Amino acid sequence: MLLEAGFHPEVLAPATAELCTNYLTPRELTVFNALRKALAVALLHLDAVVLGADTLVALGTKVFGKPASFAAAKEILLDLAGKSHEVITSVSVIHAAGGRVATESVHSTVTFKPLDGAAIDRYFQLVYPLDKAGAYAAQTGATSIIERVDGSFSNVVGLPMEAVTALLRGFGIEPGTA
Repeated sequence: MLLEAGFHPEVLAPATAELCTNYLTPRELTVFNALRKALAVALLHLDAVVLGADTLVALGTKVFGKPASFAAAKEILLDLAGKSHEVITSVSVIHAAGGRVATESVHSTVTFKPLDGAAIDRYFQLVYPLDKAGAYAAQTGATSIIERVDGSFSNVVGLPMEAVTALLRGFGIEPGTA
């Protein structure tokens, strides 16, 4: 998504695990994880402007991260079937040498079509669900499971590009320059 928007990032995996807990709201949890990811890389690359992000799917008070198995993924989609849920992504940008940090959270509402086990099995033939918060990908096979998206579609895909572009601009980075 960053490349499509004209940015030229170097992608580094942070040496930190995502925290999962029940005592933070989904927004607080995504902010915490995005900050941890960005900070883990920023401390190793002090002069770089580092972007970290974290996404969760929430249905009421129930939070869904990345499923551990196909059975867990199927249960998640059965829980979400025929209902509206929230997709929350927090993005943190850090420039350690400059002592600057900026974070923003984006919420989108996704309404799923009614789904049964067979429809979910067909969907899993199109999408590998184990590396996706909520066990689905809005960019692949979405019409088979998603009825409607209210808010940022790029957020549901995985990175709220409107927020990312604004945050990076605040650090002097424009598409085509970094």
